[in-house]
Amino acid sequence: MVKATPTKSRSPFYGVLAILAVAGGAGIWYAIQSRPKPIVLDESLVANLPKAEGYLRGNPDAPVTIMEFADFECGGCAQFATLEEPEIRTRLVETGLANFRFFDFPLAMHANALSAHLAASCAADQGKFWEMHDALFANQDKWNGQATSNPRKVIDPLAESVGVDVQKYAACMSSQANLGRIQASMKAGTERGVSSTPTIVIGNQVMPGGLRFDGIKKMVDSIIAANPKAATPAEPTPAAKP
Repeated sequence: MVKATPTKSRSPFYGVLAILAVAGGAGIWYAIQSRPKPIVLDESLVANLPKAEGYLRGNPDAPVTIMEFADFECGGCAQFATLEEPEIRTRLVETGLANFRFFDFPLAMHANALSAHLAASCAADQGKFWEMHDALFANQDKWNGQATSNPRKVIDPLAESVGVDVQKYAACMSSQANLGRIQASMKAGTERGVSSTPTIVIGNQVMPGGLRFDGIKKMVDSIIAANPKAATPAEPTPAAKP
């Protein structure tokens, strides 16, 4: 009699497949993030772009500057804004150890991104950038390209909710007066090798995909330790308005 060969459980095999599927999905996400190209704006603006300064939060004389190149329609950027930025603000910016600058970097793959960046810039003209920044990310699922083809029906009420003068905001949006500011930020990012969002730049380090707070703090501490004169930063100032 031929003995039957014991059948091995396939559970570990399927478990490995599940892990590979998750890892593969993550790999696809990162691959997608690395491929997008910035939105191409009006070429006539290039010759007369303003200086790219981003939007500042914190003391401009802080010993370290944390730069973020971000897309308001980017899911990873929304995650960074809601999970990492609160600690950056309270533990680094408000203590005077660092300041934070947000730079526009809308991607062509996101149909509604440019509308959001224009809205934030128009809010910034009225001193409401950070309020609009937070509102856009908090409500991203309501105005992004998957939710609507008319993002302003959501974005404009958000602007009103943060306290902008509605008439001035509407005029700014209609004229697209701040396209040059947005393109200047995109050019500054491209010159630093930025190709995906969020990308964090601290000193000469460019980090695609963003960083967890602990990694950012480690870099800030390292820069300050290398420059003892910067170890005691100036008194922190209230969050600067653009």
